[in-house]
Amino acid sequence: MTSTTETGHDKNVANLEDLISRCTGFGTAFNPSKAALKIPALNALQTSGRNVIQALKVAETAFDNATNTREIAFNPLKKLCTRIVNSLEVSGATKQTIADAITINRKVQGVRATPKKSKNALDAFIESTHKDAGTDSTGTTTTPVATEPKQISVSQQSYDSYIDHLTKLIQVISTEPLYTPNETELKVATLNTTLTNLKSTNTAVINATTTYSNALLTRNTTLYQPSTGLVDLALEVKKYVKSLFGATSPQYKQISKIAFRKYKF
Repeated sequence: MTSTTETGHDKNVANLEDLISRCTGFGTAFNPSKAALKIPALNALQTSGRNVIQALKVAETAFDNATNTREIAFNPLKKLCTRIVNSLEVSGATKQTIADAITINRKVQGVRATPKKSKNALDAFIESTHKDAGTDSTGTTTTPVATEPKQISVSQQSYDSYIDHLTKLIQVISTEPLYTPNETELKVATLNTTLTNLKSTNTAVINATTTYSNALLTRNTTLYQPSTGLVDLALEVKKYVKSLFGATSPQYKQISKIAFRKYKF
C-alpha cells in the first residue's frame, strides 16, 4: 500500500510540472538570472524527479518479491530441523551427538535452555524511524517519531543465523554414520541442497536491499538536496515570481498555493 509519504514525493514532482506550466505562461517576463530556475533546467529537473521515483518503485517491488521468496523458503525450517533431530534420536547415535543437535535446534526454534533473565540496559536498543518528518512550504515542522525500545533477541533468529544453525546441524549429522534416514527430505544430500537454496534467497534479499537503498538515496538527493534539490529550487521559483510581480499580483496568486513539502531522512 502506498504510504502518505510516498504520495507526498509524487506530489512534489507533479506540482513542479504545474509550476513550470504557470511560469511558462508568463512568457518572456519570466526570466530569472539563475540558470537552475530557467524553464529548460526546470523541465530537466522534473523529468529527473519522475525517473528517480519510478526507479524507486521498481526497486521496492524487487525488494518485496525477494523478501517474500525468502520468507516462503525459510518457513518450513523449524519443522525440518525438529524432524532431523527426531530422526537422529532414533538412529542409535550417541547421547553426546544427540545433545549437540538438540542444542542447535533450540536456537532454531528460539527456545532457551535456561529461564529468561530480567531485561537490563544491555538487553535493549532504540530503533528509530522517521514518520513523515520535515517541513512544508510554509515552514511547518513535524517531529520524527521514535519507536518503543525493543529487546535484543538472544535466540539468534535472523536469517543469517538460521543458515548458520542449519549448516552446523548438517555437520553434526554428516559425521554420524548411523544417521541414514529413508525420508528423502531428511537425507544429508537433500539438506545440503536446501541449505544452498536458503543461502541463495538470502543473498537475493541482500542484493535487492542494496539496490533499494541506493534508489532511496538517489530519490532523496534529487528531490531534497539543499539548494540543488527539486523542492528547494521550486521554492526559489515561487520567491522569484513573488519578487517579479509582487505578493498581491494575479501572477503570484496563480502559483502561491502550489505546495512543496520537505522531508527529513
